[in-house]
Amino acid sequence: MGKMINTQDWTLIQSFLAVAETGSLSAAATQLGRSQPTIGRHIQSLEQLYETPLFERHARGLRLAEQGLRVLPMAQEMNRAMNALALEAAGQSSRLQGTVRITASVYASHYLLPPILAQTRAREPLIDIVLIPTDRTENLLFRAADIAVRMYRPTQLDTITRKIGELGMGVFAAKSYLDRAGRPSNPQELLDHDIVGFDQNDLILRTMREMGFEAQSDSFAVRCDNQAAYWELVRAGCGIGFSQTTVGRAEPLVEELFFDFEIPPLEVWLAAHQAMHQTPRVRRVWSLLVDGLKTLTNADKAPG
Repeated sequence: MGKMINTQDWTLIQSFLAVAETGSLSAAATQLGRSQPTIGRHIQSLEQLYETPLFERHARGLRLAEQGLRVLPMAQEMNRAMNALALEAAGQSSRLQGTVRITASVYASHYLLPPILAQTRAREPLIDIVLIPTDRTENLLFRAADIAVRMYRPTQLDTITRKIGELGMGVFAAKSYLDRAGRPSNPQELLDHDIVGFDQNDLILRTMREMGFEAQSDSFAVRCDNQAAYWELVRAGCGIGFSQTTVGRAEPLVEELFFDFEIPPLEVWLAAHQAMHQTPRVRRVWSLLVDGLKTLTNADKAPG
């Protein structure tokens, strides 16, 4: 058995975890912002410490060997501890300046947050903003972001959450499409039209079925899971689609269609790690996000 790992080997552990997660040296290098040869040397150093291979090569890259599987839980625990220390240290910063990282869905990043972040920068020019548009759930514990904007209630442990309000959902289509295909006068006529839906994401399909529509995935003439691109497809005239009303009603190229059913609204939540929420710059950006998002949800309560 090789030597025990100490805190000076932290960079080796980071590289080990990145390779274990991504399955290749090149992907781990990209994730950590290091060179592939550096990652390779780190793995080699760890294998010398343990005097046995930690990874096995296979057709699509690297996978954990028997010893690697034994090391993995300890490495993950060390990673959690180091990140907790980093969070605690960052949370002690008393200056109202520095960087705040915000993650939100691709749609919210495109259509909801830019005006709010512009106001934030105007009011706090010493605070830099990093916006991370992603439809994945980013891990606040590991500092993927300081604040998360969510359209559902966050459940991650050790986070502070706050519900801001709700955004209504509506049915929209480009005027160019409706002029060409006609305007449905009742819900039953919807399925006679081209509908823009999601592909792998079953949210629209489930919602339509819950509302009584006998919809199938092939009921959608055009499908796209990227929600920002989805809205652009509706806007361009590909068919009838669904959008947050605060965005749809602000777009002059589209028209809202009103039927005798109500689409469930989206809840708007903020989340931040407990330690980071105490940091003045994070708390300040949090406050400005609350104000901006509240304005959106309040403006969304009535048409026009």
